[in-house]
Amino acid sequence: MLNRFGLWLSLWVLWLVRLFISLDRRTYLVLSAGPLQPLLGRIGKWRAHAVFLKAQARCPAYSQFLEAEGYRERSWDFARLPVMTKENYVKKYSIEQRCYDGVIPASGVVIDESSGSSGTPNNWVRSAEEREDVKHILQLNYQLIYRDTGCILLNCFALGPWATGMNVSMSLVDVGILKSIGPDQKKLENTLTIFGPKYRYLVFGYPPFIKSFVDSTTLDLKAYRMDLIVGGEGISEGLRTYLLQYFKTVISSYGASDLEINIGVETLLTIGLRRLCLSNRQLCERLFGRQTPPMIFQYNALDYIIEPQSNGELLFTIGRQTSAAPKIRYNLKDSGGVISHRDLRDQLKQEGIDINELASPQSCFPILFVFGRADLTVPFYGAKVSPTDLDDIVNAHPVLVKQINSFQLASYEDEHINRRLRIRLETVKDFNGQLPEGLHDLFFTGLCNCNQDFREVTRMFDRGCVEIEVHAFETGPFAGRDIRVKNRYIAD
Repeated sequence: MLNRFGLWLSLWVLWLVRLFISLDRRTYLVLSAGPLQPLLGRIGKWRAHAVFLKAQARCPAYSQFLEAEGYRERSWDFARLPVMTKENYVKKYSIEQRCYDGVIPASGVVIDESSGSSGTPNNWVRSAEEREDVKHILQLNYQLIYRDTGCILLNCFALGPWATGMNVSMSLVDVGILKSIGPDQKKLENTLTIFGPKYRYLVFGYPPFIKSFVDSTTLDLKAYRMDLIVGGEGISEGLRTYLLQYFKTVISSYGASDLEINIGVETLLTIGLRRLCLSNRQLCERLFGRQTPPMIFQYNALDYIIEPQSNGELLFTIGRQTSAAPKIRYNLKDSGGVISHRDLRDQLKQEGIDINELASPQSCFPILFVFGRADLTVPFYGAKVSPTDLDDIVNAHPVLVKQINSFQLASYEDEHINRRLRIRLETVKDFNGQLPEGLHDLFFTGLCNCNQDFREVTRMFDRGCVEIEVHAFETGPFAGRDIRVKNRYIAD
């Protein structure tokens, strides 16, 4: 009991210190210093221990979950705690059971809903305290990156119960002139027309929505001063380069409705590293185990513990005691890993690369890399083909990037029980009727270039086993799309 009290007291003191440091962007920069990172990691684990003790004592679902998973450990060992998933925890216990004391807090609560891109949407309870914490960190990140006031913030994420859009609006209303538009291209165009080029704009949205907007708008976007923050799914470097024709900066943020938004954010360092890996596939494989560069972010180990499993899937723990419901070793089914800034620096040095040449100045927060949802791939002769592969091919081609709106992947057996890979392409709304010649060869060669596993298994099948279908905008498998939900890239 005395040890438990000492842990609580220490953590509250540390929380007050963190609060003081986070009051201003200049003092917050102290947390990103290299010598502090090992200490932040240790404090993060202390915070996780406190969350565990609170959840074990006061969260009905978590105490039942520990019992159901056979957890009987008497000594604290974080790595031995059972792993939460949607299947064994979220879908098994009610929303109330997953909250502390078995009830939804009576006031200050927001209930978010996931997009349902991986199945039935789930609901997530956010307390006033955790929303305030997320809001504060979002505002600090905004000030650190953009250092501007009076900017017009155009929120084009889905609004309503969906987590990202509403949280962005609630968090950033105090730092600029906010207009919550939602994923509506006409409203975005009208807003830019009304306010004109005299303002600086920060646009938020899903990558496919933004690309579709810049392809279809009649406005001269190059006359505007705009920056872009994307989320909800990854962005290829080809698409980033394309969008940089219209936006001064293009930055991606990593989060999940299951957990919270803005767990990790792209920095000049991570963008520079990703572009280096795109041009140096051998370096990419040494650093990340694959020749296709993942999304790369930096995160604060004081707030989040991120653990890679042996199968490459990531576990997330939020070290915040003020949350309405605990998230302890939660498996999002995202695949990736983490690297400390020091280890990254040393690995690059072995390759003759000075990390300071990628970005200066730079944060020393740890690196989070994400390949995407582990279940968002299709198997094909032992290779795993992902939407990221197609994204790279489409956005690296000068014609496809302007004429293809979206795509889907499917792996299936034909009537002769032969495995086939079907690639469905959706043209843009104002399609000019022209696609490059040799479309099949273009995609087949592109997959060989960006997916090492696919390249290795090509000797096992005929090239005709890869099929290309072209569909007009919002027809066939692309009909009836809900613009509020992320694109569906894996077909039935």
